[in-house]
Amino acid sequence: MSDDGTEGIPTARESPVGEPVIRGDPAVTGERAGEAVEFDPEDPESLTSAAETVRAFSQNTAGGADNVFMLRGAAACAALVRGVGSYKVATERAGDGVDVPFVRKWARVHDLPPSIRRHVARGEIAPTTAKHIARVAGEARLQLAWAVLDHDLTVREVREIASEVTDGESVEGALAAREIVLGEMTVCLPVAAYTEIRRRASLENATPGELLGDLVRTENS
Repeated sequence: MSDDGTEGIPTARESPVGEPVIRGDPAVTGERAGEAVEFDPEDPESLTSAAETVRAFSQNTAGGADNVFMLRGAAACAALVRGVGSYKVATERAGDGVDVPFVRKWARVHDLPPSIRRHVARGEIAPTTAKHIARVAGEARLQLAWAVLDHDLTVREVREIASEVTDGESVEGALAAREIVLGEMTVCLPVAAYTEIRRRASLENATPGELLGDLVRTENS
């Protein structure tokens, strides 16, 4: 196991491409879960539907800034690419106005792990921000996503940080250059838990953050 206890944590999609895991979860999307559409890369009719969805999505004619709609569009992009075998053919199937960069960016969003996609569906991470999070790989995706939640990073900041990370910088280093501490967050605990954590941290000569970190690492070991 790695020192931070994150080895083995999913950093990419694990469920089948096109399956509405998040969009179809009532706990995330409420009544709209019933609207979830599955795109099957192996089904010709489903691929036709995916191509139509990608075309409408690229023209922004059926959902606007709707996060769930955007996740559906991302799913359609990913399923279409998987079904036809290439970005180029996928854009040809989708029709005029759809280009390779568009399909590639949104297919990457569909490839994000569910822990991130859930925040997109809830409106806590903007889809345009998710596009840049998806540009980085591995644990950097999680680190950048959580920094967005904890520090209200703008789309521009996320775009710049993603570019720096793809050039070899760490998320921690890129954030530090902006005077942001990776791992710093505010939590609200039940009074009993708060009292006990403070007590134990004092007795163990540790900070509450160190104590909580140790508890998480122990749980994942």
